[in-house]
Amino acid sequence: MKKVCVYVGSRANYSSCLSIMRSIQNNKNLKLQVLIGSAGVLDRFGNLEKQIIADGFSIDYKVYTIVEGENPLTMAKSAGLGIVEISSGLDLLKPDILLVVGDRFDVMSPVIAATYMNIRVAHTMGGEVTGTIDESIRHAITKFAHYHFPANSEAAQRIKRMGENPLYVYTVGCPRIDTVKDILNCNTKLDVLANELKKLKGVGYNGTLSEKFLLVSMHPVTTEFGANRKYAESLLSVLQDLHIQTIMLWPNADAGSDEISKAIRTFRETYKPEWLSLFINLPFQLYTQLMEKTNCLIGNSSSGIREGAYIGTPCVNIGSRQNGRQKGKNVLDVANDIASIKAGILSQIKNGRYSQDQVYGNGCAGDKIAEILSRDEPTLQKIFVD
Repeated sequence: MKKVCVYVGSRANYSSCLSIMRSIQNNKNLKLQVLIGSAGVLDRFGNLEKQIIADGFSIDYKVYTIVEGENPLTMAKSAGLGIVEISSGLDLLKPDILLVVGDRFDVMSPVIAATYMNIRVAHTMGGEVTGTIDESIRHAITKFAHYHFPANSEAAQRIKRMGENPLYVYTVGCPRIDTVKDILNCNTKLDVLANELKKLKGVGYNGTLSEKFLLVSMHPVTTEFGANRKYAESLLSVLQDLHIQTIMLWPNADAGSDEISKAIRTFRETYKPEWLSLFINLPFQLYTQLMEKTNCLIGNSSSGIREGAYIGTPCVNIGSRQNGRQKGKNVLDVANDIASIKAGILSQIKNGRYSQDQVYGNGCAGDKIAEILSRDEPTLQKIFVD
């Protein structure tokens, strides 16, 4: 029986591997191990421990690796600390395969540790193109990985052009779509979602959810460190002008997070907006249900591009963070200025819901990945393919 260790480092990271974890758990030839760290163990970023346990999983190893500061220096130090701490966990667990998701800065740490320890690496969502430091990290992980699970054919072709063995490049779709597919079948009403939000005790939330509301998820652009506060202020200025009920998430742990957080706090103290509600974290099910109901998802999160395409959520994607990523017709790209953001939001609200686009898969990725991991075994030594 192969032991597959799944690394979970953030709320978005967890939503991207949830269906894979369930499929591994249900596969008689695989044993699931869960290693949690980075923002995933910190309360201010929405501690995931309780959620993982509530979903029926056990946490096999936990590490604290985030160095305070949310700037380029602390991000680099956090990655280094991650290698040190995670290597101890991998030594204890002795997995056959380490599975990682995507491209966040903290994901490099378990990948490097596993590589030095002769543990095969499985990587999902490789081969895509975006802005920020994630672009470099994603392709670097591809060169370390033994199993490649891209979300679409365009990403798969890019991985092959990077010299990876085509035999181990499997186009399976985005694993997040698996969970979205199940959630959408519930068709939950607005009043139920309003009550679920109330339980989370968000700042400024009055307990009700209007039929017309906006959903905002804006994260820092690491390669534009120092400009993120200005970007956040532009968005908040537009939202103040629109005065539509808004559910907004605090930013993730990337360098520049503090810039956005300070902009939000200053805005709240200055304007005391009754229309704005802030949440540290939203459970993936609730977030997906809100995406289904919202008039527009605004910001620079990949959720508008991945889940949004499948759900049909009107999405305004601001700035460079998702540059180059394959997008469905539901996404409208706009610049980081007040006029562009406002025009984009009004246009998407007017357009309304889009039809489903399966550019990131049809909701069967988890089972495919688990089956492949149980069956195939690439050579440990990687060879560049011409």
